[in-house]
Amino acid sequence: MSFSASVLTLYPEMFPGALGLSLSGRALEAGTWSLQAIQIRDFATDRHHTVDDTPAGGGAGMVMRADVLARAIDQASPAGDPRPRLLMSPRGKPLSQARVRELAAGPGAVIVCGRFEGIDQRVIDARNLEEVSVGDFILSGGEPAALVLLDAVVRLLPGVMGNAVSGEEESFENGLLEHPHYTRPQEFEGRPIPDVLISGNHKKIAAWRRAQSEMLTKERRPDLLAAAPQPLAK
Repeated sequence: MSFSASVLTLYPEMFPGALGLSLSGRALEAGTWSLQAIQIRDFATDRHHTVDDTPAGGGAGMVMRADVLARAIDQASPAGDPRPRLLMSPRGKPLSQARVRELAAGPGAVIVCGRFEGIDQRVIDARNLEEVSVGDFILSGGEPAALVLLDAVVRLLPGVMGNAVSGEEESFENGLLEHPHYTRPQEFEGRPIPDVLISGNHKKIAAWRRAQSEMLTKERRPDLLAAAPQPLAK
């Protein structure tokens, strides 16, 4: 069964966007995963297709209506749909590589893209939306965040990456940032490839890469270092 993504948005034309290119695009064409972009305005009942209203209690901006969004969610994800319902939100739990792997191992996802000041809390509660954040910053809407999430997930689907092993050493897969990479030419503007990488000694290469990962993580993401698994004794 392929991975099925349904994205609820006010801007369905933003999809598949970059997901229609490269690895994810080829996988989309091959049927490894599917994508449905659903226009939330289609579920408004007034002649102006209104999806938002002023916030209760006053304040700036507008809030997406619970009733309109609930109808959209119910159409995209009827009773019995096993896919998790995600809401892209800056107040959500940070997206991690572990969560990405969980999603990639599942049947797909229903992704809600908010706009304006946010969406009515009652639809979050009533439709059991899992709030997910892609970083400590604010976007104009949830669509770019949804594209990021889907890109991270789709590349892990079976057969999408040419060499599945290549994904195992990337940043966050082992709790550390990824080590530096080098390729030809052997010398570039006076900078040679480190000798250990052309030594042919795989044990030393592995140790060098681990040390480099630990050094970069300590410098840039010390919060990850304490939780990183230690290498097995040989």
